[in-house]
Amino acid sequence: MAWVITKLCRDKVDMACVEVCPVDCIVQLKGGPTDAFPNQLYIDPEECINCGVCEPECPWEAIFEDEQVPDVFEEDTALNAKITETRDDFEVPERGEPESPSPEDVAANKATWGYDA
Repeated sequence: MAWVITKLCRDKVDMACVEVCPVDCIVQLKGGPTDAFPNQLYIDPEECINCGVCEPECPWEAIFEDEQVPDVFEEDTALNAKITETRDDFEVPERGEPESPSPEDVAANKATWGYDA
Protein backbone atom coordinates (compact mmCIF):
# COMPACT_ATOMS: atom_id res chain seq x y z
CA MET A 1 0.00 0.00 0.00
CA ALA A 2 1.25 3.47 -0.89
CA TRP A 3 -0.05 6.92 -1.59
CA VAL A 4 -0.72 8.19 -5.12
CA ILE A 5 -0.52 11.65 -6.60
CA THR A 6 -3.27 12.01 -9.19
CA LYS A 7 -3.58 14.24 -12.22
CA LEU A 8 -5.16 16.87 -9.97
CA CYS A 9 -1.49 17.84 -9.47
CA ARG A 10 -0.87 18.16 -13.21
CA ASP A 11 0.58 21.58 -14.02
CA LYS A 12 -0.25 22.66 -10.44
CA VAL A 13 2.93 21.32 -8.74
CA ASP A 14 2.68 23.08 -5.36
CA MET A 15 5.31 20.96 -3.55
CA ALA A 16 3.97 21.46 -0.03
CA CYS A 17 3.88 17.66 0.15
CA VAL A 18 7.59 17.47 -0.69
CA GLU A 19 8.46 19.61 2.30
CA VAL A 20 6.74 17.28 4.81
CA CYS A 21 7.74 13.89 3.36
CA PRO A 22 10.09 12.22 5.88
CA VAL A 23 11.64 9.83 3.34
CA ASP A 24 11.89 12.00 0.19
CA CYS A 25 9.72 9.66 -1.87
CA ILE A 26 7.90 12.48 -3.68
CA VAL A 27 9.70 13.23 -6.91
CA GLN A 28 9.52 15.09 -10.19
CA LEU A 29 10.92 14.18 -13.59
CA LYS A 30 14.32 15.77 -14.23
CA GLY A 31 14.42 18.02 -17.27
CA GLY A 32 10.70 18.61 -17.47
CA PRO A 33 7.58 16.74 -18.52
CA THR A 34 7.35 14.19 -21.33
CA ASP A 35 4.51 12.33 -23.00
CA ALA A 36 5.12 9.42 -20.61
CA PHE A 37 5.36 11.58 -17.48
CA PRO A 38 3.32 14.81 -17.46
CA ASN A 39 4.21 17.84 -15.36
CA GLN A 40 3.26 16.74 -11.86
CA LEU A 41 4.74 15.16 -8.77
CA TYR A 42 4.90 11.40 -8.24
CA ILE A 43 5.21 9.14 -5.21
CA ASP A 44 7.68 6.29 -5.49
CA PRO A 45 5.69 3.33 -4.10
CA GLU A 46 8.88 1.47 -3.21
CA GLU A 47 10.11 4.33 -1.02
CA CYS A 48 6.78 5.47 0.48
CA ILE A 49 6.40 4.41 4.12
CA ASN A 50 2.64 5.03 4.10
CA CYS A 51 2.79 7.72 6.77
CA GLY A 52 0.19 9.86 5.00
CA VAL A 53 1.60 13.22 6.07
CA CYS A 54 1.62 14.41 2.46
CA GLU A 55 -2.11 14.09 1.87
CA PRO A 56 -3.40 16.93 4.09
CA GLU A 57 -0.61 19.25 2.87
CA CYS A 58 -1.67 19.15 -0.79
CA PRO A 59 -3.70 22.29 -1.48
CA TRP A 60 -4.99 20.73 -4.73
CA GLU A 61 -6.32 17.63 -2.90
CA ALA A 62 -4.45 15.47 -5.41
CA ILE A 63 -3.11 12.76 -3.05
CA PHE A 64 -5.00 9.58 -2.20
CA GLU A 65 -4.21 6.29 -0.53
CA ASP A 66 -3.84 3.79 -3.37
CA GLU A 67 -6.92 1.83 -2.31
CA GLN A 68 -8.96 5.06 -2.18
CA VAL A 69 -8.00 6.55 -5.55
CA PRO A 70 -11.27 7.58 -7.28
CA ASP A 71 -12.12 5.61 -10.41
CA VAL A 72 -11.61 8.68 -12.61
CA PHE A 73 -7.92 8.64 -11.56
CA GLU A 74 -7.38 4.88 -11.71
CA GLU A 75 -4.60 5.18 -14.31
CA ASP A 76 -2.63 7.48 -11.99
CA THR A 77 -1.84 4.60 -9.64
CA ALA A 78 -0.05 2.79 -12.48
CA LEU A 79 1.67 6.02 -13.55
CA ASN A 80 3.11 6.55 -10.06
CA ALA A 81 4.27 2.92 -9.98
CA LYS A 82 5.87 3.29 -13.42
CA ILE A 83 8.48 5.72 -12.10
CA THR A 84 10.27 2.81 -10.42
CA GLU A 85 11.32 1.62 -13.90
CA THR A 86 13.24 4.84 -14.57
CA ARG A 87 13.79 6.15 -11.04
CA ASP A 88 17.15 7.73 -11.94
CA ASP A 89 15.24 10.12 -14.21
CA PHE A 90 13.46 11.60 -11.18
CA GLU A 91 14.59 13.78 -8.30
CA VAL A 92 13.21 15.33 -5.16
CA PRO A 93 12.39 18.88 -6.27
CA GLU A 94 13.26 22.07 -4.47
CA ARG A 95 10.23 23.83 -3.08
CA GLY A 96 9.56 27.40 -4.11
CA GLU A 97 6.95 29.69 -2.64
CA PRO A 98 3.80 29.04 -4.68
CA GLU A 99 0.57 30.79 -3.83
CA SER A 100 -2.08 28.60 -2.31
CA PRO A 101 -5.06 28.04 -4.58
CA SER A 102 -8.48 29.34 -3.62
CA PRO A 103 -11.33 26.88 -2.99
CA GLU A 104 -12.71 27.98 -6.35
CA ASP A 105 -9.39 27.11 -8.06
CA VAL A 106 -9.44 23.66 -6.47
CA ALA A 107 -13.06 23.07 -7.53
CA ALA A 108 -12.32 24.21 -11.09
CA ASN A 109 -9.31 21.90 -11.30
CA LYS A 110 -11.42 18.96 -10.11
CA ALA A 111 -14.07 19.77 -12.72
CA THR A 112 -11.36 19.83 -15.42
CA TRP A 113 -10.58 16.19 -14.66
CA GLY A 114 -14.17 15.07 -14.16
CA TYR A 115 -13.90 14.60 -10.41
CA ASP A 116 -16.81 15.86 -8.37
CA ALA A 117 -15.99 15.01 -4.78
